[in-house]
Amino acid sequence: MDFKLPERAQNSHKGTFGKVLNIAGSKYMPGAALLSSLAALKSGCGYCFLASEESVIKAVSAQTQNIVFVPLKDIKKQLKTADVVAIGCGLTTSRKAKRIFKTVIEHAGDKPAIIDADGLNILSNMNIKLSKNLIITPHPKEAARLLNTTSSNVLSDLETSAKKLSQKYKCVTVLKSHNTIVSSPNCEIYINNTGNSSLAKAGSGDVLTGIIAGLTAQKMNLYDAAKAAVYLHGLCGETASKKLTEYCVLANDLINFIPEVFSQNN
Repeated sequence: MDFKLPERAQNSHKGTFGKVLNIAGSKYMPGAALLSSLAALKSGCGYCFLASEESVIKAVSAQTQNIVFVPLKDIKKQLKTADVVAIGCGLTTSRKAKRIFKTVIEHAGDKPAIIDADGLNILSNMNIKLSKNLIITPHPKEAARLLNTTSSNVLSDLETSAKKLSQKYKCVTVLKSHNTIVSSPNCEIYINNTGNSSLAKAGSGDVLTGIIAGLTAQKMNLYDAAKAAVYLHGLCGETASKKLTEYCVLANDLINFIPEVFSQNN
């Protein structure tokens, strides 16, 4: 794939490379918050702020000190300074999660936003004005809910389904599959050819969301950021598999291989 990673100016500081606000995690899925946040940081953003419930913050802070933590009550304030918003990883579809989603989307304005996982499930049942700078990252079941159709219909023509999503939501669509399809708002299509079965594991999508957010925070064009992230995420799976086998790669292993993959493609 022909792409260029964001340039790293030597005369810089942490604010230079963007601030990601990641709204993720829940009582039984703190790992989604950890994985997506660390992947954003590993991909080069200057800050990653994690907004989540107290139990998630405690669990994540016990494993890393690289993330800045934000209480849910301070989301509106944090949105004012964020450069990119990611929402949905491990969020659940509870009433509380729906309120959080609505608050974030209504106050994010036209900041670049990435909606994944439970954020997409909430969106499928909500009529709300979305950012003009939006990336959605559904798997086929989530895509079916968003299009009010069946998974079989989505799977029968993934390229058309991706285009329909981009047209409906006026966004970049990352339709995850064996060969993930990325569609621009104008329905330009990129079909990814990296990755293997190692990516078919819980948490892999959270890592992808983090990589997209990290690249977008560094001012990559949204379509280019999505394409690059999908390509690099797949290479992480391939590279990790050479050492760990496709059976044994975990989502956090993908994060550990981001530096090697970025080095090969810089």
